Amino acid sequence: MVIALSIIGGLVALAIGGELLVRGAVGISLRAGLSTLVTGVVIVGAATSMPEMVASVQAAMIGSPEIAWGNIVGSNIANTLLILGATALIAPIVLSGAGMRDAVSGLAAVALLWALGLAGVGAVWIGVALLGLLAAYVYWRVRHPSPAHDLEEEEASAPGSLLLAIVLFVIGVALLIIGGKYLVDGAIALARIFSISETVIGLTIVAVGTSLPELAASVAAALKGRAGLALGNVVGSNIFNLLLIGGATMVVTPLPIPADLMDFEWPVLAATAVLLVLLCRFAGVIGRGLGAVLVLAFAANTVLLFA
Repeated sequence: MVIALSIIGGLVALAIGGELLVRGAVGISLRAGLSTLVTGVVIVGAATSMPEMVASVQAAMIGSPEIAWGNIVGSNIANTLLILGATALIAPIVLSGAGMRDAVSGLAAVALLWALGLAGVGAVWIGVALLGLLAAYVYWRVRHPSPAHDLEEEEASAPGSLLLAIVLFVIGVALLIIGGKYLVDGAIALARIFSISETVIGLTIVAVGTSLPELAASVAAALKGRAGLALGNVVGSNIFNLLLIGGATMVVTPLPIPADLMDFEWPVLAATAVLLVLLCRFAGVIGRGLGAVLVLAFAANTVLLFA
């Protein structure tokens, strides 16, 4: 019962903290006069990855890199299959092609980390290099914005004053730290009780839990007739997860990426990254039929993890 309360409480704190952090971050950036592009690419992109960041770094710090890297891989798979699929079930996602270069960048990041994992290398300098690549990506996106960049939804939800935005941001950070600790502690205890590998726990419970803010935001956007925003949320979040969280995890715990991820889940991750590129290049819309296929694929992958 204590373990269940720890996991559930951690998930709730992460969901609420992520929402408050995003609203506060957007409010601070807008009140500070930053451009909407910088707000979207840097502030919102980083803020929505904070639940994954906190959970992975805390797991790495207490000696559970399997949960940390499992969370990164599982969150990206959940983003592409579960979040895009669930959003498309509510409202078809019209693709404008604007996400193509971000999808290709995400695929390149997957390939790079896959190569590092297969080589069995891990070091602080590699983590720093990954963070440097993220900085280069953000600089490139700021200098070469997408023509269809839109932050209307985020601007509408931003707090009305700078002070309120700062308060929401601080509360959000605090909830993320507390929620991440309870979620990771509960997940580790659950893995030990049921003899489930920490990697599987990271790929499932922790990954889906830390992806709840993105799922809630995408579904809410779909209900408001703005389902197209989901694609941008997914491709951006995937890149931040791999480079920001992967880099920070490698800095905190300079060990190779767990080898058991290389056998099955990293190929699945690579397949979802290729799928995103193909969707951006050839699909005009992600309809409800394809959305159902994506959700079923996510369910099947989850079942196979516990088989």
